[in-house]
Amino acid sequence: MKYLVFLACFVLGTAQAQVNKPPAPRHAFTVIAHRGDHVICPENTLAAYNEAIKNEVDYVEIDLRTTKDGHLVSMHDATVDRMTEGKGKISDLTLAEIEALHVKSNDSTDKTVYRVPTFEEILTLCKGKIYIYIDYKKADVAQTFSMLKSFGMEKQVLVYINYPQQFVDWRKIAPAMPLMVSKPENIKDEPALNTYVDKVKPDILDGGWDEYTPQLVAAAKLLNLVVWPDIQGKNEAADWNSALAKGFNGLQTDHPADLIKFLKEKGLR
Repeated sequence: MKYLVFLACFVLGTAQAQVNKPPAPRHAFTVIAHRGDHVICPENTLAAYNEAIKNEVDYVEIDLRTTKDGHLVSMHDATVDRMTEGKGKISDLTLAEIEALHVKSNDSTDKTVYRVPTFEEILTLCKGKIYIYIDYKKADVAQTFSMLKSFGMEKQVLVYINYPQQFVDWRKIAPAMPLMVSKPENIKDEPALNTYVDKVKPDILDGGWDEYTPQLVAAAKLLNLVVWPDIQGKNEAADWNSALAKGFNGLQTDHPADLIKFLKEKGLR
């Protein structure tokens, strides 16, 4: 899970009064596939994203990084070590070197060849089929936004912010882009939330689902904010009812197909 904490003293150079809403919801309850449907296919691969599309997921979460020669690719880690047979940082490898690698599958019987996808490939796959949740690891904002515009997809994404400077850059280059941050763990009541939101001015709140109370979720809604926290984990299904009771209308999950089935059984999908 991501636990980004913006310092309480962080104030944007150019404050934004309005809240940028995420793309128009396709369902009453929004389901976000963490790194794609990575329980079925290797994480952050086109296959994992395509599986999410097949299962009518609302968003795929991708992790955006930049290669040595300036290309955008999706991988959670800063290095290729865990997910491929290669070694080294994404930022130290060329696109050709990364594309030559094979992404590992957890299924030893799976003989499918998986590759690290480029941002262009992801946009081509997802356009008009599923929204994209960009976990903004390390990339150039102008380059990213230009590519989104070239695909006509600037209104089909939201951006998760990891560092304050990313927030400033996105607000400057793409002021209408919906930006998500994780609620700091020390925000536990409505006055603290109001103070934080007034200073940082996010559009969407993330964080661990268990860090929220029903009162905090209600307070966020009064501020016109969307709250879509993380509930990832092997046994997360045991917590889905508790999460719903808090008033969320969206979750990021490791089990999107199962969550959607659960929501349908509840009449929420």
